[in-house]
Amino acid sequence: MTKDYPPAAWRLILEPHPKSGALNMATDEALLREVAARRSPPTLRLYAWSPPALTLGRGQPFADADAARLAADNVTLLRRATGGTAVLHEDELAYAVAVTHDEPRLTGGIVESYKGLSAALLYALEKIGLRNAEASAHAENRGDPRSPGEGRSPVCFELPSDYEITVGGRKLFGSAQMRIKGGILQHGTLPLSGDIARIAGYLAARPPAARIRAHALTLRDALGRAVAWREIADALVAGFADALALTLIPAPLLPTERRLIAQLVTEKYTNPVWTEKI
Repeated sequence: MTKDYPPAAWRLILEPHPKSGALNMATDEALLREVAARRSPPTLRLYAWSPPALTLGRGQPFADADAARLAADNVTLLRRATGGTAVLHEDELAYAVAVTHDEPRLTGGIVESYKGLSAALLYALEKIGLRNAEASAHAENRGDPRSPGEGRSPVCFELPSDYEITVGGRKLFGSAQMRIKGGILQHGTLPLSGDIARIAGYLAARPPAARIRAHALTLRDALGRAVAWREIADALVAGFADALALTLIPAPLLPTERRLIAQLVTEKYTNPVWTEKI
């Protein structure tokens, strides 16, 4: 399955113990900044969320979220640094890849780099027994699931982008990318179980739950069995290693990264100025 990539070593950060949304988003951004500055090695991070959180995309209106309902249910509301629309993070495995801008596995445009990483994600799904997943190009030609006149969808999982992972046309992985001078971050989420349409109750537009379920699914839905976080995490590690010709070396966050993470949590990801900026 390996493309003609030169062998490389990346750091592997495994975080099976869930962390808050602000801490997770600050960690991903800190990794991007430090890797772009070549103070940190290229990194694959696998992590989980607790308590539940709803993230808005970088340019998504704050009014898309039902802030009162989220607060009443103790679901954190925050804004990602990456684009796209709303994601409810609950029972899931999330991944982040932070590399320098010249990393051959993510060179080219955003769509082309999605294609490179999708090979690793598909490998992992095959390893746990899911063999009908695909990453198709020209996702924009599949048509919008909404009826005419409904306006834009605030839900990330309603419509796949090019090379995002689908099963039977329903979106399984949601991913987003961010580029700064010198570096690239791609992070994404794989819902493991639960109701993929639960997000509808936390959005002001109240998109129809049946419509979301028709266009998205969880790993349990796709596979017909529950999958533990560690099982799919191990499969992803194997997928990245084999599909992308990588040696993944477990290593912790650096002290400089931890300091930047703490700063980003305080100044950005728990700051209403950032969360409510649009």
